[in-house]
Amino acid sequence: MNIVILQQAFEELKDAIAYYEEQQSGLGLKFKEEADQHINWILSNPTVSRLRKRSYHRVNLKVFPYYIAYMIRGETLWILAIAHGHRKPEYWINRE
Repeated sequence: MNIVILQQAFEELKDAIAYYEEQQSGLGLKFKEEADQHINWILSNPTVSRLRKRSYHRVNLKVFPYYIAYMIRGETLWILAIAHGHRKPEYWINRE
């Protein structure tokens, strides 16, 4: 399966890493590692998480209050957002 990370999602990832690194040295790296682990899990199990109303899947990170929103189109997995779970729900929903 191919993977495409939208530029906005990549920027969200970078911003979250920077934020956590500012809070405590090494915390940004822990966030990145957790996000990477979840993305790898998604690649291996793309249809395990339930399909949401607007045809996307969502996987919550376990340690940090973020989730990864993605869609599957053919053989491509599209990462739409790496979003904070307590801010504006589905603000990213019109991304493609």
